[in-house]
Amino acid sequence: MSQDDLLQTRMANAIRALSMDAVQKANSGHPGMPMGMADVATVLFTKFLNFDPSWPTWPNRDRFVLSAGHGSMLIYSLLHLTGYERPTMDDLKNFRQLHSPTAGHPEFGECPGVETTTGPLGQGLATSVGMAIAERLSNTEYGDAVTDHYTYVLAGDGCLMEGVSQEAISLAGHLKLSKMIVLWDDNSISIDGATDLSTSEDHGARFEAAGWHVQAVDGHDMEAVEAAIQEAKNSDQPSMIACRTTIGYGAPNKQGTSATHGAPLGDDEIKATREFLGWDHAPFEIPADVRDAWLEAGSRGKSVSADWKNRFDALDSFVKQDFDRRTNKDMPKGFTAAINEYKAKLAAEPVKVATRKASQMALEVINGVVPETIGGSADLTGSNLTKTSQTAPITADDFSGRYMYYGIREFEMCAAMNGIALYGQHVPYGGTFMVFTDYARPAIRLAALMKQRAIYVMTHDSIGLGEDGPTHQPVEHVPSLRAMPNLNVFRPCDAVETAECWALALESKETPSVLSLTRQSTIQQRNEHTDENLCAKGGYILKEASSAPRVVLMASGSEVELAVAARETLEADGVPTRVVSMPCTELFDAQDAAYKASVLPEGTVRGSIEAASTYGWAKYTGLDGVNIGIDSFGASAPADQLYKHFGITADALVAAVREKL
Repeated sequence: MSQDDLLQTRMANAIRALSMDAVQKANSGHPGMPMGMADVATVLFTKFLNFDPSWPTWPNRDRFVLSAGHGSMLIYSLLHLTGYERPTMDDLKNFRQLHSPTAGHPEFGECPGVETTTGPLGQGLATSVGMAIAERLSNTEYGDAVTDHYTYVLAGDGCLMEGVSQEAISLAGHLKLSKMIVLWDDNSISIDGATDLSTSEDHGARFEAAGWHVQAVDGHDMEAVEAAIQEAKNSDQPSMIACRTTIGYGAPNKQGTSATHGAPLGDDEIKATREFLGWDHAPFEIPADVRDAWLEAGSRGKSVSADWKNRFDALDSFVKQDFDRRTNKDMPKGFTAAINEYKAKLAAEPVKVATRKASQMALEVINGVVPETIGGSADLTGSNLTKTSQTAPITADDFSGRYMYYGIREFEMCAAMNGIALYGQHVPYGGTFMVFTDYARPAIRLAALMKQRAIYVMTHDSIGLGEDGPTHQPVEHVPSLRAMPNLNVFRPCDAVETAECWALALESKETPSVLSLTRQSTIQQRNEHTDENLCAKGGYILKEASSAPRVVLMASGSEVELAVAARETLEADGVPTRVVSMPCTELFDAQDAAYKASVLPEGTVRGSIEAASTYGWAKYTGLDGVNIGIDSFGASAPADQLYKHFGITADALVAAVREKL
């Protein structure tokens, strides 16, 4: 073995040593994958990956995603060794401990260099497709001088077993994302034992069928790995390299078994591993020559990023300002004025349309002034109404468009949207039926966890969709989404509120948004224009009582008009009644106590009506309040019949309130 080869091997062994030592100190973690893939990672980071630890957010860096996030010590070791500010050696010693950035699974925002939160298997791979799409979109818009890089993914057997992986590789193959390279840790081990306990799939054939370039190499042969990555870079298809590895490589008594997957090796096995690898250094000790070699690899990208900065600085000032505006997640100048002009037009010329149509009308305005929006739908474009005149299709041969046909891949759509949002140059929105948030929920949850601005256009949001029946009628979905931290669920009642909710979603830099929209038409309630975005407070007084209110009726979406009708009946009976539109409970909850008390005063009878589970409304109506909704599954019938059948009517609300007076 040459001196260079020997140094490369010792560099890989540094990863193995840090991984087993950190897991052992924490008495928790997964040492097997980092030890098995250390050789592959060393080749990638020293020979190919363009990155600059002194500028972790350099826009043209290669993206590296550890989809097999349980092997987090791999990326933590790499980030530390190559010279990132964090994690420090003390951070590695505090692996998996409270307030340490070295969480059990890589968390976006905790350590520079972690491109996305991974852990739920398959989602790193699925999110990376969005990053690769975003790279092509940016390249088409700004050219090779600004954007021209690769997205590398390290995936494990678990990632490829998860169903979302099929959605991801299918979409990537269809779009011919040739600058995406997946390194599969082909170690044939999962938690339960050998993978042949549960699968006999030919993953290489699966990728090939989806339009990928596929290779297989010995993952411990660094020269073979290097050659395979170079060949992958030369392909005009997305690439998958099956890297045959031994899980826990170096642990003489446990390597190749599930015993190394998710548990510390133990002091005796670690001692034996040090002897097997010839690593005669104390825990968390890296010899100077190995550390210097890793730091040199980390410094390699500094001149490359500097050259990029010079090219960027030479661009037209408008292009640079627009690039920076997008990176800062700011809306263009004129955005607010355009929204208010549109709202004024609606006030002058009221419309009665479904809020899904109102969303398309608002998007026609938005997409005209916000050039970075990227729309899409999971094969429901004509139902979600997410396409506008400005959004030509994105295809494998043309990334100049602004509309993604995601196909029937709800999970992958939302995961790809996460990747696009993380990339930072576009604002993704995508549509499907509200009931299919069940398919997309894991990706929505990661967007909320990562504080990413992704916008989900979820139409057909209640039993109001009618004849498709209970399989398609969401009942518990809106309340359950409201339970998710850092997610704004908007359920606007008319075209004006829909425009306001869209504006709020676009301006929410660190919070994803769900737009819950109707199939059926709704009466426009807001016919007097105001520049103030009333929906910004989450809930507001839509119709005031004739005098001090005795009753306060709350509603969202299509049921607001039922609350308004109930108010008219109660007022005619001499009962002063206020109607509160509640388009976003999360924003209402964020208001101060004084505002909330002014909207929902004590001593009143409070009632809610919503064509969804009543779960959650008692928070506003009180234990003795009135809550009209549907706490069962729906049925197949026209919408008006369903509302009457399930008692979601103005008359039912009035009758229930009268019992409390």
